[in-house]
Amino acid sequence: MARGLFPRAWIKKSFFFQARISFVRVKYLFLTWLTVFVGGWVIYVQYSNYTELCRGHECKNAICDKYRRGIIDGSACSSLCDKDTLYLGRCLSTSPNNQVYTGGWGDMDGVIRCQVGEVLHYELGEEPEPRREAAVFDKPTRGTSVEKFREMVFNHLKSKLGEQANLASLVTQILSVADGNKDGHVSLPEARSTWALLQLDEVLLGLLLQERGHTPRLMGFCGDLYMTERVPYGPLYGVSLPWPLEAWVPSGAQRSMDQWFTPSWPRKAKISMGLLELVEDIFHGNYGSFLMCDLSAGHFGYTDRHDLRLTDPRAIVSEDAFRRTMRALHCEKDDDCLLGADCRTSCDVAQKRCREEVTQPNLAKACRALRDYLLRGAPSELREELERQLYACMALRGSAGQMDMEHSLILNNLKALLWRQISHTKDS
Repeated sequence: MARGLFPRAWIKKSFFFQARISFVRVKYLFLTWLTVFVGGWVIYVQYSNYTELCRGHECKNAICDKYRRGIIDGSACSSLCDKDTLYLGRCLSTSPNNQVYTGGWGDMDGVIRCQVGEVLHYELGEEPEPRREAAVFDKPTRGTSVEKFREMVFNHLKSKLGEQANLASLVTQILSVADGNKDGHVSLPEARSTWALLQLDEVLLGLLLQERGHTPRLMGFCGDLYMTERVPYGPLYGVSLPWPLEAWVPSGAQRSMDQWFTPSWPRKAKISMGLLELVEDIFHGNYGSFLMCDLSAGHFGYTDRHDLRLTDPRAIVSEDAFRRTMRALHCEKDDDCLLGADCRTSCDVAQKRCREEVTQPNLAKACRALRDYLLRGAPSELREELERQLYACMALRGSAGQMDMEHSLILNNLKALLWRQISHTKDS
């Protein structure tokens, strides 16, 4: 009887073992299938987003077609379209209409930007409408003289910057850039490219700030495609997460990561000096006063020598343009009177119009952006004085024009404090 029970027990155990193995196999097969399905879906979504965001080939084809037809010309056209010595590299675009790529031009590294026409959506089954072109390149028209073009540029700058004493010299500088082949005169195709570029505020403001080294140098252009030198380190501090991860990482964790990935304190002090010098140069500069309307760390970078560069000039707005914008704004409360992330005015509730005077000057906003950046890791003998000066700076109110003396005093004191700490270092 015992002998009969043993095989039966063994058979039951063997069956249970095999059933368990089968269940484990089915479980892992299901998990494998689920992983492949989800992974494939993620790859498909990412690829769809990439192809929507990154359309550099369309940009190049459109630009080179107009170059070969003699509509546009510029210093980069031949290298881009004929010699293939200027090429688009890794896609950095965050908007389908504004194409951004790393680029190479011979032995030079840079960043290439190009405006592509609006993406038009359509229902499944419908024929897609042709994309609208970003720039028409129809101005100036054939027969326009160089003097007439000079007048066009002057009036455009006047509309952007207001009445400024040095506009004529700025026009001469722009016409020099427009002469892409450096043959001594601006051809009609070169003029069309230049005119298209001047419609982009970031290019115009980049040229204004370039002479003081605050923005990356313009290396070449073709139509409204242009290349600037690459700023090797950015954002100003922290680590730049890939955009799919940004939504998943909590803001508190991102702030902590920002502090982990920063240079040594003397180098942070030198970078901060660059931001303070930028504030100084755009306050009553050669071409009027400008406001910093977005001091996000992502708009700034720095070079190997820890010199600050403003990588997105769209963060800067001329004071004249800001006043015009505020005059046109209807408001119910102060929060309605905002341009960008950082340029605020107050609301005149009786008139339901925004006032023209900015609430905080550039210097106060710059000090707020630098507070955590500079205080973390600051030398112990400096920290208390540095903190006191930064908080005095952040307390500034009203436009800088209303308080020139106080503004200049705080700015100079802060620069002097930082300079005493870094003047003896090799990075200074």
